[in-house]
Amino acid sequence: MSSSASGTAPGPDTAINRPMITIFIMLATIIQALDGTIANVALPHMQGSLSASQDQITWVLTSYIVAAAITTPLTGWLCDRFGQKNVFLASIAGFTIASMACGVSMSLAQIVGARLLQGVFGAALVPLSQAVLLDINPREKHGSAMAVWGMGVMIGPILGPTLGGWLTDSYNWRWVFFINVPIGSLAFYGILKYIRSTTAARRMNFDMFGFATLSIAIGALQMLLDRGEQNDWFSSRETWIEAIVLAMSFSYFLAHTALRPAGKSFFDYRLLKNSNYVTGLLFIFIVGLVLFATRALTPSMLQSLMGYPAKIAGLVTAPSGFGTMLAMLVVGRLVGKVDLRVLLAIGFGITAFSLWQMSRYTLVLSRSDIVWPGVIQGVGLGLVFVPLSAATFATLTPEMRAEGTAIYSLIRNIGSSIGIALVQTLLVRNTQIAHSSLVEKISSASPAYQDAMVASTYNLATQSGLEVINGEVTRQASMIAYVNDFWLMLIMTLMVIPLLLLIRPPKASMAVAMDHAAMD
Repeated sequence: MSSSASGTAPGPDTAINRPMITIFIMLATIIQALDGTIANVALPHMQGSLSASQDQITWVLTSYIVAAAITTPLTGWLCDRFGQKNVFLASIAGFTIASMACGVSMSLAQIVGARLLQGVFGAALVPLSQAVLLDINPREKHGSAMAVWGMGVMIGPILGPTLGGWLTDSYNWRWVFFINVPIGSLAFYGILKYIRSTTAARRMNFDMFGFATLSIAIGALQMLLDRGEQNDWFSSRETWIEAIVLAMSFSYFLAHTALRPAGKSFFDYRLLKNSNYVTGLLFIFIVGLVLFATRALTPSMLQSLMGYPAKIAGLVTAPSGFGTMLAMLVVGRLVGKVDLRVLLAIGFGITAFSLWQMSRYTLVLSRSDIVWPGVIQGVGLGLVFVPLSAATFATLTPEMRAEGTAIYSLIRNIGSSIGIALVQTLLVRNTQIAHSSLVEKISSASPAYQDAMVASTYNLATQSGLEVINGEVTRQASMIAYVNDFWLMLIMTLMVIPLLLLIRPPKASMAVAMDHAAMD
């Protein structure tokens, strides 16, 4: 979102307090970005406290991502209708109250509902913070302002796992959400005090029917993915209902937008005529899937299979964010000098290499075995973010960039949500399959039972022996399932690399803008 998209942007004014405004809006940006990852390491603790299964507890992540995804495109219209400052204040207040509701939740349904509200209110925070920074700074300082903004956006993924682990171990998982209350309150005060109110322009029309049908389709898809495994997929009436709602609402969306004049519908079909843009959507879908799925898988693997405390799990997964930040600082200087397709190929190649390393994980891992693949993956994804944004929007006309950016952000968030649901579903199913396969091979006639210690510990004739061997088989089966998930993400990453040939490099004279959708 840009300042023009808000429809409420005042021109730069030397009388405004830029340092204070920057500090307070960055606080709002950080808590929104933080909540995308801070809950990851706390999931095993929430699972026990809320009596949820492994696949159910991931709703805490996917509900937030889905709500933010479908609400983000509303930001421009809300600012045009109610004024930028009012929308900013309402977003922070709602996000802070929803965070408190998450912290006091006593059931899975309560926390998922509160996370949905968090996503709804938090969706506008990142694009609004970018818009305000552009509004209060003269054009010659836009580059440095966006550098500050980009650093704020990246602090969330870096601090999230570490802070979440420390809060969970030192206090309990509820403080993962309570931490937002003082920060959100301070940001609300600062924005109320330092940002000037502007009159709502009320010039924009919003395609509410198109937005509603697409939102229902996305929600039905997410429910189908989240609950499909639990309901045994299409043997359940609920799954059929969700599939029918998905098909009907998406069909209505397609028919409605096809019949609306260009520029009057929620989605402009002219975007699909741009091969760079369409290819970019596919790539950012994969990036969202791989990035968030890995961040959801690794902490649970470390805590459930290897006994890592939440604090340590957060520490060993946080360096991935540092790798991303480092790569983004470097690639920012290369964009415009090196063919974007080369940078993207290198980025996807490095990401694939890190996933290959993860696919070789076993139950015996050192901390460096976890840290370095994470750093390498962070570097690879960092090399992808900025060039992908530049390539996606390079051949898009300026009047279509605002809508193109919203859809770009939407597709990335959908990819993230589907990725988390997919890998968790496969994790549960593959664990069951591997468990059955391993059990079939257990026999007292096995050469291992010639060892007296093994025969005593894993005695198939006693209840305690059966429990011990079942626990070990379950651990081994779970590790196989995690490895299968990493293999899946590796294959998906490799499959998109040949599609780079579809991207047309932008003209050398074309300015490259760092759009918020690349890093949001």
